[in-house]
Amino acid sequence: MKLTEDQLAIQQAVTELCAPFDDAYWHHIEAAGEYPKEFVQALTDAGWLAALVPEEYGGAGGSIIDAAIILEALERAGCPTVVAHAQMYTMGTLLRHGSEEQKKRYLPGVADGSIRFQSFGVTEPDAGSDTTRIRTFARREGDEYIVNGSKIFTSRFNYSDVLMLLVRTQKYDDVVKKTDGMTVLLVDIPEAVASGQIEARPIETMMSHETNELSIRDLRVPVANRIGEEGKGFRYILSGMNAERVLVASEYIGHGLWFIDRATRYAREREVFGRPIGQNQGVQFPLAQAYANLHAASLARWNAAELFMAGEQPQYEANSCKLLASQALWAAANAAMDTFGGYGVTKEYGIERRFREARLPLVAPLNNNVILAGIAHGTLGLPKSY
Repeated sequence: MKLTEDQLAIQQAVTELCAPFDDAYWHHIEAAGEYPKEFVQALTDAGWLAALVPEEYGGAGGSIIDAAIILEALERAGCPTVVAHAQMYTMGTLLRHGSEEQKKRYLPGVADGSIRFQSFGVTEPDAGSDTTRIRTFARREGDEYIVNGSKIFTSRFNYSDVLMLLVRTQKYDDVVKKTDGMTVLLVDIPEAVASGQIEARPIETMMSHETNELSIRDLRVPVANRIGEEGKGFRYILSGMNAERVLVASEYIGHGLWFIDRATRYAREREVFGRPIGQNQGVQFPLAQAYANLHAASLARWNAAELFMAGEQPQYEANSCKLLASQALWAAANAAMDTFGGYGVTKEYGIERRFREARLPLVAPLNNNVILAGIAHGTLGLPKSY
Protein backbone atom coordinates (compact mmCIF):
# COMPACT_ATOMS: atom_id res chain seq x y z
CA MET A 1 0.00 0.00 0.00
CA LYS A 2 1.35 3.41 -0.96
CA LEU A 3 1.13 5.89 1.90
CA THR A 4 -0.45 9.28 1.34
CA GLU A 5 1.40 12.53 2.06
CA ASP A 6 -0.53 12.89 5.33
CA GLN A 7 0.36 9.35 6.36
CA LEU A 8 4.02 9.91 5.51
CA ALA A 9 3.89 13.05 7.67
CA ILE A 10 2.51 10.97 10.56
CA GLN A 11 5.31 8.46 10.09
CA GLN A 12 7.96 11.20 10.10
CA ALA A 13 6.53 12.99 13.14
CA VAL A 14 6.37 9.76 15.17
CA THR A 15 9.94 8.88 14.22
CA GLU A 16 11.15 12.32 15.33
CA LEU A 17 9.31 11.99 18.65
CA CYS A 18 11.29 8.83 19.37
CA ALA A 19 14.71 10.47 19.01
CA PRO A 20 15.22 11.24 22.74
CA PHE A 21 14.18 7.70 23.71
CA ASP A 22 17.30 5.92 22.52
CA ASP A 23 18.94 2.64 23.52
CA ALA A 24 20.36 4.22 26.69
CA TYR A 25 16.87 5.26 27.81
CA TRP A 26 15.42 1.78 27.34
CA HIS A 27 18.41 0.12 28.99
CA HIS A 28 17.85 2.32 32.03
CA ILE A 29 14.11 1.57 32.12
CA GLU A 30 14.75 -2.17 31.99
CA ALA A 31 17.59 -2.17 34.52
CA ALA A 32 15.57 -0.09 36.97
CA GLY A 33 12.37 -2.08 36.40
CA GLU A 34 10.53 1.17 35.71
CA TYR A 35 7.55 2.05 33.56
CA PRO A 36 8.57 4.49 30.77
CA LYS A 37 6.40 7.35 31.99
CA GLU A 38 8.27 10.01 30.01
CA PHE A 39 7.83 8.13 26.76
CA VAL A 40 4.14 7.43 27.32
CA GLN A 41 3.57 11.05 28.32
CA ALA A 42 5.27 12.23 25.13
CA LEU A 43 2.96 9.97 23.09
CA THR A 44 -0.03 11.30 25.01
CA ASP A 45 0.94 14.94 24.66
CA ALA A 46 1.44 14.50 20.92
CA GLY A 47 -2.02 12.96 20.63
CA TRP A 48 -0.84 9.68 19.11
CA LEU A 49 -2.56 7.49 21.71
CA ALA A 50 -5.86 9.22 20.90
CA ALA A 51 -5.51 8.74 17.16
CA LEU A 52 -8.62 6.57 16.95
CA VAL A 53 -10.86 8.76 19.11
CA PRO A 54 -13.45 10.44 16.84
CA GLU A 55 -13.22 14.20 16.39
CA GLU A 56 -16.55 14.81 18.13
CA TYR A 57 -14.96 13.51 21.35
CA GLY A 58 -11.77 15.53 20.97
CA GLY A 59 -9.59 13.01 19.18
CA ALA A 60 -7.93 12.93 15.79
CA GLY A 61 -10.61 10.78 14.18
CA GLY A 62 -8.00 8.60 12.55
CA SER A 63 -8.46 5.17 10.99
CA ILE A 64 -7.00 1.84 11.99
CA ILE A 65 -4.54 2.36 9.12
CA ASP A 66 -3.35 5.60 10.74
CA ALA A 67 -2.94 3.75 14.04
CA ALA A 68 -1.02 0.99 12.29
CA ILE A 69 1.37 3.54 10.76
CA ILE A 70 1.96 5.10 14.19
CA LEU A 71 2.75 1.79 15.89
CA GLU A 72 4.97 0.55 13.07
CA ALA A 73 6.94 3.81 13.12
CA LEU A 74 7.41 3.64 16.90
CA GLU A 75 8.79 0.13 16.73
CA ARG A 76 11.03 0.83 13.76
CA ALA A 77 12.48 3.75 15.72
CA GLY A 78 13.32 1.35 18.57
CA CYS A 79 10.52 2.25 21.01
CA PRO A 80 8.55 -0.76 22.31
CA THR A 81 4.84 -0.09 21.89
CA VAL A 82 3.70 -2.75 24.33
CA VAL A 83 3.97 -0.17 27.11
CA ALA A 84 1.01 1.80 25.75
CA HIS A 85 -0.59 0.17 22.71
CA ALA A 86 -3.74 -1.22 24.35
CA GLN A 87 -5.31 2.23 24.43
CA MET A 88 -5.64 1.93 20.66
CA TYR A 89 -7.12 -1.52 20.34
CA THR A 90 -9.56 -1.19 23.24
CA MET A 91 -11.11 1.55 21.13
CA GLY A 92 -12.55 -1.12 18.83
CA THR A 93 -14.84 -2.55 21.50
CA LEU A 94 -15.88 0.80 22.97
CA LEU A 95 -16.37 2.61 19.66
CA ARG A 96 -18.34 -0.17 18.00
CA HIS A 97 -20.41 -1.39 20.93
CA GLY A 98 -20.33 1.20 23.71
CA SER A 99 -23.28 3.48 24.44
CA GLU A 100 -23.25 7.16 23.57
CA GLU A 101 -23.17 7.94 27.30
CA GLN A 102 -20.07 5.77 27.76
CA LYS A 103 -18.31 7.38 24.81
CA LYS A 104 -19.03 10.85 26.19
CA ARG A 105 -17.84 9.78 29.61
CA TYR A 106 -14.52 8.25 28.59
CA LEU A 107 -13.37 9.35 25.16
CA PRO A 108 -12.80 13.08 25.78
CA GLY A 109 -10.55 12.15 28.71
CA VAL A 110 -8.69 9.63 26.59
CA ALA A 111 -8.25 12.32 23.94
CA ASP A 112 -6.82 14.94 26.29
CA GLY A 113 -4.77 12.46 28.31
CA SER A 114 -6.66 12.77 31.59
CA ILE A 115 -7.97 9.18 31.32
CA ARG A 116 -5.61 6.29 30.69
CA PHE A 117 -7.46 3.41 29.06
CA GLN A 118 -4.70 0.84 28.65
CA SER A 119 -5.61 -2.26 30.63
CA PHE A 120 -7.47 -5.29 29.31
CA GLY A 121 -8.53 -8.12 31.65
CA VAL A 122 -9.28 -11.32 29.72
CA THR A 123 -6.76 -14.11 30.39
CA GLU A 124 -7.12 -16.29 33.48
CA PRO A 125 -4.71 -18.77 35.13
CA ASP A 126 -6.81 -21.87 34.41
CA ALA A 127 -8.21 -20.82 31.03
CA GLY A 128 -5.22 -19.61 29.03
CA SER A 129 -6.08 -19.29 25.36
CA ASP A 130 -9.51 -20.91 25.89
CA THR A 131 -11.31 -17.67 26.68
CA THR A 132 -14.67 -19.44 26.93
CA ARG A 133 -13.40 -21.20 30.09
CA ILE A 134 -12.94 -18.04 32.14
CA ARG A 135 -14.44 -18.26 35.63
CA THR A 136 -14.49 -14.66 36.82
CA PHE A 137 -18.20 -14.23 37.52
CA ALA A 138 -20.42 -11.16 37.77
CA ARG A 139 -23.67 -11.56 39.68
CA ARG A 140 -26.22 -8.81 39.15
CA GLU A 141 -27.74 -7.14 42.19
CA GLY A 142 -30.05 -4.30 41.21
CA ASP A 143 -28.06 -1.63 39.41
CA GLU A 144 -24.69 -3.26 40.10
CA TYR A 145 -22.68 -6.33 39.26
CA ILE A 146 -20.75 -8.08 42.04
CA VAL A 147 -17.61 -9.56 40.49
CA ASN A 148 -15.33 -12.26 41.90
CA GLY A 149 -12.45 -14.08 40.26
CA SER A 150 -8.92 -13.57 38.97
CA LYS A 151 -7.02 -12.50 35.89
CA ILE A 152 -3.43 -13.02 34.83
CA PHE A 153 -1.04 -11.25 32.44
CA THR A 154 -3.05 -8.06 32.80
CA SER A 155 -0.63 -5.43 31.56
CA ARG A 156 -0.38 -1.73 32.44
CA PHE A 157 -2.94 -2.12 35.26
CA ASN A 158 -0.98 0.15 37.60
CA TYR A 159 -0.75 2.85 34.94
CA SER A 160 -4.37 2.88 33.79
CA ASP A 161 -7.55 4.50 35.01
CA VAL A 162 -9.98 2.14 33.29
CA LEU A 163 -9.90 -1.65 32.99
CA MET A 164 -11.89 -3.37 30.24
CA LEU A 165 -12.91 -6.60 31.98
CA LEU A 166 -14.40 -9.75 30.47
CA VAL A 167 -16.50 -11.76 32.91
CA ARG A 168 -19.05 -14.51 32.87
CA THR A 169 -22.64 -13.63 33.74
CA GLN A 170 -23.68 -17.19 32.97
CA LYS A 171 -21.52 -20.16 33.90
CA TYR A 172 -19.93 -22.22 31.16
CA ASP A 173 -22.03 -25.29 32.00
CA ASP A 174 -25.26 -23.29 31.79
CA VAL A 175 -24.93 -22.05 28.20
CA VAL A 176 -25.72 -23.88 24.97
CA LYS A 177 -23.07 -22.06 22.93
CA LYS A 178 -19.78 -21.80 24.81
CA THR A 179 -19.16 -18.22 23.63
CA ASP A 180 -22.45 -17.06 25.18
CA GLY A 181 -22.84 -15.81 28.73
CA MET A 182 -19.82 -13.47 28.75
CA THR A 183 -20.10 -9.73 29.44
CA VAL A 184 -17.78 -6.73 29.12
CA LEU A 185 -17.53 -4.27 32.01
CA LEU A 186 -15.61 -1.01 32.38
CA VAL A 187 -13.94 -0.79 35.79
CA ASP A 188 -12.70 2.32 37.59
CA ILE A 189 -9.23 1.11 38.61
CA PRO A 190 -8.28 3.74 41.26
CA GLU A 191 -11.60 3.23 43.03
CA ALA A 192 -11.37 -0.56 42.88
CA VAL A 193 -7.81 -0.58 44.23
CA ALA A 194 -8.50 1.97 46.98
CA SER A 195 -11.44 -0.08 48.22
CA GLY A 196 -9.46 -3.32 48.17
CA GLN A 197 -11.81 -4.90 45.64
CA ILE A 198 -8.93 -5.57 43.22
CA GLU A 199 -5.45 -6.53 44.36
CA ALA A 200 -2.64 -6.58 41.79
CA ARG A 201 0.47 -8.71 42.13
CA PRO A 202 3.31 -7.87 39.71
CA ILE A 203 4.61 -10.70 37.53
CA GLU A 204 8.30 -10.60 36.72
CA THR A 205 8.97 -11.34 33.06
CA MET A 206 12.04 -11.52 30.85
CA MET A 207 11.44 -7.96 29.69
CA SER A 208 9.86 -4.79 31.03
CA HIS A 209 6.17 -5.43 30.45
CA GLU A 210 4.35 -4.17 33.58
CA THR A 211 2.06 -7.16 33.84
CA ASN A 212 0.08 -8.38 36.82
CA GLU A 213 -2.09 -11.06 38.32
CA LEU A 214 -5.38 -9.65 39.63
CA SER A 215 -7.43 -10.94 42.55
CA ILE A 216 -11.00 -9.63 42.35
CA ARG A 217 -13.16 -9.79 45.47
CA ASP A 218 -16.72 -8.48 45.61
CA LEU A 219 -15.95 -5.81 43.03
CA ARG A 220 -18.97 -3.57 42.50
CA VAL A 221 -19.46 -2.33 38.95
CA PRO A 222 -22.47 -0.24 37.91
CA VAL A 223 -24.66 -1.81 35.24
CA ALA A 224 -24.19 1.49 33.40
CA ASN A 225 -20.56 0.39 32.89
CA ARG A 226 -21.57 -2.66 30.87
CA ILE A 227 -20.74 -2.49 27.17
CA GLY A 228 -23.66 -3.65 25.04
CA GLU A 229 -25.94 -6.49 26.05
CA GLU A 230 -25.36 -8.88 28.91
CA GLY A 231 -24.06 -12.23 27.70
CA LYS A 232 -22.88 -10.95 24.30
CA GLY A 233 -19.44 -9.82 25.46
CA PHE A 234 -17.41 -12.38 23.55
CA ARG A 235 -18.43 -10.95 20.18
CA TYR A 236 -17.70 -7.42 21.43
CA ILE A 237 -14.26 -8.45 22.64
CA LEU A 238 -13.68 -10.24 19.35
CA SER A 239 -14.32 -6.97 17.55
CA GLY A 240 -11.61 -5.32 19.62
CA MET A 241 -9.33 -8.34 19.17
CA ASN A 242 -9.55 -8.13 15.39
CA ALA A 243 -8.32 -4.55 15.68
CA GLU A 244 -5.68 -5.72 18.14
CA ARG A 245 -4.36 -8.34 15.71
CA VAL A 246 -3.98 -5.74 12.94
CA LEU A 247 -2.25 -3.29 15.26
CA VAL A 248 0.15 -5.75 16.90
CA ALA A 249 1.03 -7.08 13.43
CA SER A 250 2.01 -3.51 12.55
CA GLU A 251 4.21 -3.38 15.63
CA TYR A 252 5.92 -6.64 14.67
CA ILE A 253 6.57 -5.35 11.16
CA GLY A 254 8.16 -2.18 12.55
CA HIS A 255 10.14 -4.19 15.08
CA GLY A 256 11.37 -6.53 12.35
CA LEU A 257 12.41 -3.61 10.15
CA TRP A 258 14.37 -2.21 13.12
CA PHE A 259 16.40 -5.44 13.13
CA ILE A 260 16.90 -5.23 9.37
CA ASP A 261 17.99 -1.58 9.60
CA ARG A 262 20.48 -2.28 12.37
CA ALA A 263 21.83 -5.48 10.86
CA THR A 264 22.31 -4.18 7.32
CA ARG A 265 24.10 -1.09 8.59
CA TYR A 266 26.38 -3.22 10.74
CA ALA A 267 26.97 -5.69 7.88
CA ARG A 268 28.14 -2.88 5.63
CA GLU A 269 30.54 -1.49 8.23
CA ARG A 270 31.91 -4.59 9.95
CA GLU A 271 34.99 -6.06 8.23
CA VAL A 272 36.34 -9.55 8.79
CA PHE A 273 38.96 -11.29 6.61
CA GLY A 274 39.52 -8.03 4.79
CA ARG A 275 35.99 -7.37 3.54
CA PRO A 276 32.57 -6.32 4.89
CA ILE A 277 30.62 -9.24 6.29
CA GLY A 278 27.61 -8.03 4.29
CA GLN A 279 29.41 -9.26 1.16
CA ASN A 280 28.90 -12.85 2.34
CA GLN A 281 25.73 -14.56 1.15
CA GLY A 282 25.48 -16.33 4.49
CA VAL A 283 24.75 -12.90 5.95
CA GLN A 284 22.85 -11.48 2.98
CA PHE A 285 20.31 -14.24 2.39
CA PRO A 286 18.72 -14.47 5.88
CA LEU A 287 18.35 -10.69 5.98
CA ALA A 288 16.89 -10.57 2.47
CA GLN A 289 14.46 -13.39 3.27
CA ALA A 290 13.34 -11.74 6.51
CA TYR A 291 12.84 -8.44 4.71
CA ALA A 292 10.67 -10.10 2.05
CA ASN A 293 8.66 -11.90 4.74
CA LEU A 294 8.03 -8.62 6.56
CA HIS A 295 6.71 -7.02 3.39
CA ALA A 296 4.43 -9.99 2.72
CA ALA A 297 3.07 -9.71 6.27
CA SER A 298 2.56 -6.00 5.69
CA LEU A 299 0.34 -6.67 2.68
CA ALA A 300 -1.74 -9.10 4.75
CA ARG A 301 -1.97 -6.46 7.48
CA TRP A 302 -3.28 -3.77 5.10
CA ASN A 303 -5.85 -6.19 3.69
CA ALA A 304 -7.19 -6.96 7.19
CA ALA A 305 -7.22 -3.25 8.09
CA GLU A 306 -9.25 -2.33 5.03
CA LEU A 307 -11.82 -5.03 5.78
CA PHE A 308 -12.08 -3.83 9.38
CA MET A 309 -12.60 -0.25 8.21
CA ALA A 310 -15.40 -1.48 5.94
CA GLY A 311 -17.27 -2.66 9.04
CA GLU A 312 -16.51 -6.35 8.64
CA GLN A 313 -15.17 -8.78 11.23
CA PRO A 314 -12.08 -10.11 9.42
CA GLN A 315 -11.20 -12.85 11.88
CA TYR A 316 -9.17 -14.99 9.47
CA GLU A 317 -7.42 -12.00 7.91
CA ALA A 318 -6.62 -10.39 11.26
CA ASN A 319 -5.33 -13.60 12.81
CA SER A 320 -3.28 -14.58 9.77
CA CYS A 321 -1.57 -11.19 9.54
CA LYS A 322 -0.63 -11.49 13.22
CA LEU A 323 0.71 -14.99 12.55
CA LEU A 324 2.76 -13.96 9.52
CA ALA A 325 4.10 -10.76 11.10
CA SER A 326 5.22 -12.50 14.29
CA GLN A 327 7.02 -15.20 12.28
CA ALA A 328 8.67 -12.59 10.05
CA LEU A 329 9.77 -10.63 13.11
CA TRP A 330 11.33 -13.69 14.71
CA ALA A 331 13.19 -14.49 11.49
CA ALA A 332 14.49 -10.91 11.34
CA ALA A 333 15.58 -11.09 14.98
CA ASN A 334 17.55 -14.29 14.36
CA ALA A 335 19.10 -12.92 11.17
CA ALA A 336 20.21 -9.81 13.07
CA MET A 337 21.62 -11.85 15.94
CA ASP A 338 23.59 -14.00 13.50
CA THR A 339 24.85 -10.87 11.72
CA PHE A 340 26.12 -9.29 14.95
CA GLY A 341 27.56 -12.57 16.22
CA GLY A 342 29.08 -12.22 19.69
CA TYR A 343 28.33 -8.51 19.77
CA GLY A 344 24.64 -9.31 19.45
CA VAL A 345 24.49 -10.62 23.02
CA THR A 346 26.09 -7.50 24.49
CA LYS A 347 23.90 -4.70 25.79
CA GLU A 348 25.90 -2.10 23.84
CA TYR A 349 24.19 -2.73 20.51
CA GLY A 350 20.64 -3.20 21.80
CA ILE A 351 20.11 -6.41 19.85
CA GLU A 352 19.80 -8.75 22.85
CA ARG A 353 17.06 -6.67 24.48
CA ARG A 354 14.97 -6.42 21.35
CA PHE A 355 15.69 -10.09 20.57
CA ARG A 356 14.00 -11.05 23.84
CA GLU A 357 11.10 -8.75 23.01
CA ALA A 358 10.73 -10.45 19.60
CA ARG A 359 10.03 -13.87 21.12
CA LEU A 360 6.79 -13.00 22.90
CA PRO A 361 4.66 -12.39 19.76
CA LEU A 362 4.87 -16.08 18.85
CA VAL A 363 2.82 -16.94 21.93
CA ALA A 364 0.91 -13.77 22.88
CA PRO A 365 -1.46 -12.15 22.34
CA LEU A 366 -2.95 -15.43 21.12
CA ASN A 367 -0.58 -18.31 20.59
CA ASN A 368 0.26 -18.92 16.94
CA ASN A 369 -0.72 -22.57 17.34
CA VAL A 370 -4.23 -21.48 18.28
CA ILE A 371 -4.34 -19.33 15.14
CA LEU A 372 -3.23 -22.28 13.02
CA ALA A 373 -5.86 -24.51 14.58
CA GLY A 374 -8.49 -21.84 13.93
CA ILE A 375 -7.49 -21.57 10.28
CA ALA A 376 -7.52 -25.37 9.96
CA HIS A 377 -11.03 -25.95 11.28
CA GLY A 378 -12.56 -22.51 10.82
CA THR A 379 -11.35 -21.75 7.29
CA LEU A 380 -10.30 -25.07 5.78
CA GLY A 381 -13.13 -27.11 7.30
CA LEU A 382 -10.88 -29.72 8.92
CA PRO A 383 -12.08 -31.56 12.06
CA LYS A 384 -11.61 -29.62 15.28
CA SER A 385 -8.56 -30.58 17.29
CA TYR A 386 -9.94 -29.10 20.50
